[in-house]
Amino acid sequence: MGKSVKSATFLIESHLQQAARGDAEAWFELGMVYSSGAAGSDIDLIEAHKWFNLAAMGGNPRAQECRSEIADYMSAFEIAEAQKQARAWLNQSGARAH
Repeated sequence: MGKSVKSATFLIESHLQQAARGDAEAWFELGMVYSSGAAGSDIDLIEAHKWFNLAAMGGNPRAQECRSEIADYMSAFEIAEAQKQARAWLNQSGARAH
């Protein structure tokens, strides 16, 4: 595993731990990671939209803007899948924004 893959994995795992505790800022940061390919991660607009959607529900106005921007590059099916994944993640994790 290369250094950039390890960095991306560590970055994502640390944000996921915070996200599971309902940290809306971590939700936003995960959206940024997946929308930009930060730390060598793969760009995944569905995953990015999911996290921006959660952060927006947590009251982050910047997440609303980012979600809207990447939605321009997504199909209706991809957006629906991202929304489905966001609901599933909330149900599974039991997290609520604080």
